[in-house]
Amino acid sequence: MKVGSDHNNIHRKVTEKELSTWLKQNVIPHVENRRIWAFYGDLGAGKTTLIKTLCALLGIDKNEVNSPTFALVNTYCTNEREIHHFDFYRIEDEEEAYDIGYDEYFYGTGLCLIEWPEKIESLLPEDTVKVKISPDEDSDCRHYEIQYE
Repeated sequence: MKVGSDHNNIHRKVTEKELSTWLKQNVIPHVENRRIWAFYGDLGAGKTTLIKTLCALLGIDKNEVNSPTFALVNTYCTNEREIHHFDFYRIEDEEEAYDIGYDEYFYGTGLCLIEWPEKIESLLPEDTVKVKISPDEDSDCRHYEIQYE
């Protein structure tokens, strides 16, 4: 069920079964032109599930995709692209992002998928696509909001 949309935002309530189709329609077409994707949501909201499904659609074995909670970044490769998966949940300050060379990733050529971007908000490029995820209290659905700046 569509909740709403406008030129720069998409709102949608999606079940896990519908997630792959929703990503094909709303994210995959924009991956070539929008390299930085920031995923917001509480613990258990579904950020890693969404990223696993997205990576599978881009040609990465879903079993290879794990949240890089301790490593901060995992890189997955296909013939077409590198995908950098970040998890900033455990960092104490932005200095730790500098320590891993975040700017080489964010301003390089690979696709960047970021969990817990609020921890490094001031470092995000201006054209970062923001995806907000929240569980639906009355069903097994998730609410997704995509903000294209």
